Amino acid sequence: MPDFVDEAVLHVKAGNGGHGCASVHREKFKPLGGPDGGNGGQGGDVVLEVDTQSATLLDYQRRPHRDAQNGTPGQGGHRAGAKGQDLVLTVPDGTVVTRMNGEVLADLVGHGTRLVLAQGGSGGLGNAALASKKRKAPGFALKGEEGEAFDVRLEMKTIADVGLVGFPSAGKSSLIAAMSAARPKIADYPFTTLVPNLGVVEAGSTQYVIADVPGLIPGASAGKGLGLEFLRHIERCSTLLHVLDCATYEPGRDPVSDLDALEAELSAYGEQAGVDLSDRPRIVALNKVDVPEARDLADMVTPMLEERGYRVMEVSAASREGLRELSFALGEQVAQARRSAPVEEPTRIVLRPKMIGDVPFEVVPLGNNSFQVRGDKPARWVRQTDFSNDEAVGYLAERLNRLGIEDALAKAGAVQGAEVQIGTDEDAVVFDWDNSLDAEAVPSGPRGSDARLG
Repeated sequence: MPDFVDEAVLHVKAGNGGHGCASVHREKFKPLGGPDGGNGGQGGDVVLEVDTQSATLLDYQRRPHRDAQNGTPGQGGHRAGAKGQDLVLTVPDGTVVTRMNGEVLADLVGHGTRLVLAQGGSGGLGNAALASKKRKAPGFALKGEEGEAFDVRLEMKTIADVGLVGFPSAGKSSLIAAMSAARPKIADYPFTTLVPNLGVVEAGSTQYVIADVPGLIPGASAGKGLGLEFLRHIERCSTLLHVLDCATYEPGRDPVSDLDALEAELSAYGEQAGVDLSDRPRIVALNKVDVPEARDLADMVTPMLEERGYRVMEVSAASREGLRELSFALGEQVAQARRSAPVEEPTRIVLRPKMIGDVPFEVVPLGNNSFQVRGDKPARWVRQTDFSNDEAVGYLAERLNRLGIEDALAKAGAVQGAEVQIGTDEDAVVFDWDNSLDAEAVPSGPRGSDARLG
């Protein structure tokens, strides 16, 4: 079973709010104690939090369904229900969160960064909170709302300063093992790294992270081989190190043609992903010069590559020749990139309240004296109503009338007995509109039910 996963689909469900309590205070010699039902507790949120010690999304691939805790119902004696516990899910640094339609919700970078992915439902009000001068002892309470539920895609992009780019078996794993304390799998037969390996390199006062990622082959930008799995991990690298194999025995391959193929794939991926990789500084490492034939080839192609503007260094991961010079050259590039990077400002929470006068609902004629009321507020009120309680249904009718739905229906052309539905087509509540009653609508319950309530 692989221990590294950089993509996962997560199905999250926030906690439901607890129902409010309908209770009357009972005490000896106090027959009129009044309502004392408490409010329901808030449902728990689903929160993503960056943990730099986390390096894989494997746990979410194994267990993709995650639910937060529900709020508990209110109780008599003005006792409110307990809030559901938040579900905090840790993700690696550099995790991008997107909806299934491709909408990017957040790019989580930095230890401790948090994102409330799904909000818990609100708890229902108890009858004590619903009491008023007009309704001194409500015999009903409001139901808690359901928590948000949806699917998201998690995609991890490695956080590193330097990304090693090269063909399989070019010696990238050996190079990172020789330059840092990382110990990736290394073998004396052709194979490619299957998962990214990170190593920390110190070059004087500069410390930076170097990433050894799966080998690149022609066609990688179109998904061939492990191309896409590789390319996403170099998007955040400020410096690219081309590792070219000078001792390959494959026909038709040489350092110059390998470099052209690598650059072509980087350019194609950049256009496809909307990421400009052309401005990233490059250094070319001609590897395996401990082999005599490889050294001769490196001496021959070095002038050709320098004419193209590349900084070329001859190295050997086996004999460690040139690695110190390479580490300092990379350190200079990283330090320069850090100096030129804009100063990151703290994330600011921007509140955009709805403008005063915004219409909280709309009435849509459906034909044949049928109408649909659309809006978050009336739909939420319907979900909070216990349709088995006549008084609760009457309270809903009063709220809808105060919102102006009665007048809006009349202006839309509704006549006696019009069928009015509130909510989406799947869970709409349908009622028969009676304009002869003062501020009263007679709900008929959820769609498909013939019960006449209220």
